[in-house]
Amino acid sequence: MSLSEARFHDLVDATQQALEDLFDESDLDLDLENSAGVLTVKFDNGSQLIFSRQEPLRQLWLAARSGGFHFDYDQESKKWMCDTTDELLGEMLVRIVSEQSGEKLDFDEI
Repeated sequence: MSLSEARFHDLVDATQQALEDLFDESDLDLDLENSAGVLTVKFDNGSQLIFSRQEPLRQLWLAARSGGFHFDYDQESKKWMCDTTDELLGEMLVRIVSEQSGEKLDFDEI
C-alpha cells in the first residue's frame, strides 16, 4: 500500500522533528538547520548529514559522508527502512553519527 501525500509529509515531519530533538538533547557540538523540508546536521568537524524528502518516490533520503541512502516507510515496523540494505534508519544513524562525530547516540525511537 502506497502512502498518501499527506501521510508521507506527516511521517517525514515527525521523523525530522524527532531527529532535531534527539540532536538538541545530545552533548554533541553541532548546528541544525531545517528549511523547506530539508534537515541539515553540521558537526563541528565540518561533516554533515542531510535529510530530505523525495515526494514523488515517497522516500526519505539521507546524505552522509559514507554515501547516499534512500528509505521507504515500512508500515509493519512503523519505521523507515533503507531500500537497498533493509537497515532501519535508526540503526544506520547509530553507525553514521559515530563515524562522523566520534560519539554514540541512541536512535531507537527513530
